[in-house]
Amino acid sequence: MNCDNNANRIRRKLLIEVARLQLKDRLEDNIDRLPLALFPRQGTDIRCCVYKDRAITKYRLMAIMGHGVEKETNELKPLSDYARESLQRAAPAPDHSVLTVIDEACSACTRARHYVTNVCRGCVARPCMINCPKDAIQIVDSRAVIDGEKCVDCGKCLKVCPYHAIVHIPVPCEENCPVGAIFKDETGREQIDYDKCIFCGNCLQECPFGAIMECSQIVDVIQKIKQGHHVIAMIAPALAGQFPVEYDRLLSAVLKLGFHQVVEVAAGADIAAEHESRELQEKIAAGQPFMTTSCCPAYLQAVDKHMPELRPYVSSTFTPLHYSAERVKQEHPDGITVFIGPCVAKRQEALHDRYVDYVLTSEEIGAMFVAADIEIADCEPFVMDSPSGNNGRGFALIGGPTHAVMALTESKDIQSTLIDGLDKKSIRLLKTYAKGKCPYNFIEVMSCQGGCVSGPCNITNPRSAEAKIRKIIEKPTLPAPKV
Repeated sequence: MNCDNNANRIRRKLLIEVARLQLKDRLEDNIDRLPLALFPRQGTDIRCCVYKDRAITKYRLMAIMGHGVEKETNELKPLSDYARESLQRAAPAPDHSVLTVIDEACSACTRARHYVTNVCRGCVARPCMINCPKDAIQIVDSRAVIDGEKCVDCGKCLKVCPYHAIVHIPVPCEENCPVGAIFKDETGREQIDYDKCIFCGNCLQECPFGAIMECSQIVDVIQKIKQGHHVIAMIAPALAGQFPVEYDRLLSAVLKLGFHQVVEVAAGADIAAEHESRELQEKIAAGQPFMTTSCCPAYLQAVDKHMPELRPYVSSTFTPLHYSAERVKQEHPDGITVFIGPCVAKRQEALHDRYVDYVLTSEEIGAMFVAADIEIADCEPFVMDSPSGNNGRGFALIGGPTHAVMALTESKDIQSTLIDGLDKKSIRLLKTYAKGKCPYNFIEVMSCQGGCVSGPCNITNPRSAEAKIRKIIEKPTLPAPKV
């Protein structure tokens, strides 16, 4: 789904309001009035009534303050109590999954199916009926009708209809989950099976009702900054394409928010490429048929939960985030590390990496800019002492990791390929590779099609973001550091 839609605008507006209240030390005092202010009694409601809009807004605000909606035990508990808990929280949120489902917001979409619209002319050819392998289509009152009990959703009727009168009605979150982690409960509303979930964020991005939310850490990060901690922003390579300003002004704006320091995760990508190139050559020399990249945490989750046969072929190299955070913690043991990028899976990765304290998305850092009245374009350019190499910055794009590894690999026998986005088809393909049917010896895997620039929390058109990053990496920089 396009990143600019009303569901996303609502979420971003709430992020801005929460950040604004906290920056003014009014979060606990004013948060209870926010649903009423956004949906006044005489205003325009989105759902059936203004009261349901307010109820759903309450749950959205709970998630933004880092609380899982599923963990609610008292419906009368006010938002101010949740705000107080968030402000007093010592450990990073969440203490549960990074995603939460607002069942009141879920529309309980009907089961995915094919449907005959009124465009049907009841033609004599009747290719839909003739080609249906299950005899699920009959002509009733001069119009085709599909028997849902017989239909297996093969889609042949849709393909052969000369009037395009048959449509496929999907359940967007289920349709776009590559691993079948979304399912309907007994009420028909969606739930997430976290034993299957790879935290790719597709469901969050695709739900037209905004029923799936991240458990944000924006309150935690702002609180650490206000308390005077040494908070260090670790900028993902993909963030450079998210805002329509020069990269050096974006870095300056981040510092203006109160971060003490900014570092590029691209530096960690340079380290990862060095490790991975060396590992690739060693494994090829040892006779291993192929190796895949290990920079995408959603892909690593997919391997652990759905493709264990691929584990021997995944690079043992850590992610760029890990290497960046490790270096920061070595230099500033008491520093608070905050990764910033358009990725959901990074939040899950951070829960299990002792060097990463918090994660903010592109949406969240953008909300902080608006709440703090910071115009990025007006900020003075910030010049980094040790800018990253362009190979590391290219990790934001599909093909970037391969380019970086190839630039450091002496072997001439590398045959590489790209898995540009994880879906059911690409997962089946990877499984065939694990069975010894792989014609390549190096495979780059990215969960998001196009790379990290297409992350589920991106706030700009991925193509525009890609063009901007390509422009950045065309400029000469210092050479990548050697490990």
